[in-house]
Amino acid sequence: MDRERKIEIEEVEGVAPPAKARVSDVVETFERKRDYLEGFLSQKPAEPAGAAPGGDLYEAVIEALKDIYDPEIPVNIYDLGLIYDVEITPDRHARVKMTLTTPHCPVAESMPGEVELRIGAVPGIGDAEVELVWDPPWDPQKMTDEAKLELGML
Repeated sequence: MDRERKIEIEEVEGVAPPAKARVSDVVETFERKRDYLEGFLSQKPAEPAGAAPGGDLYEAVIEALKDIYDPEIPVNIYDLGLIYDVEITPDRHARVKMTLTTPHCPVAESMPGEVELRIGAVPGIGDAEVELVWDPPWDPQKMTDEAKLELGML
């Protein structure tokens, strides 16, 4: 530790510029590889896989609907029978027809918006549209057996 450090300074007049790359040098040694995206980009979009009832996309939308619960009844809106129709268009838009237990339901303003948000978040769905209908009116017979069992109606 007792060693002294020596600092050496070297003065220079200038530095030679680095050699520039020449295009002619590169072209001779570079071979263009096949564009792997060319075939992919020329393909037309596939029809939505599973848009029909029983398909993967349709089932994913149904699962999203089963995650939404009626705030007054401890049953999801799908098993409660509030969903009348689910349609997936060829361009992956989801259309849902639904109702509520009564037109005076406290969530009449917020429930359709929540359904749109949940369905729109399903991977593969481009857009979601919810139509609130009152005809035919909802009645307890529209519930699934699982919902009736949960509510002690069986």
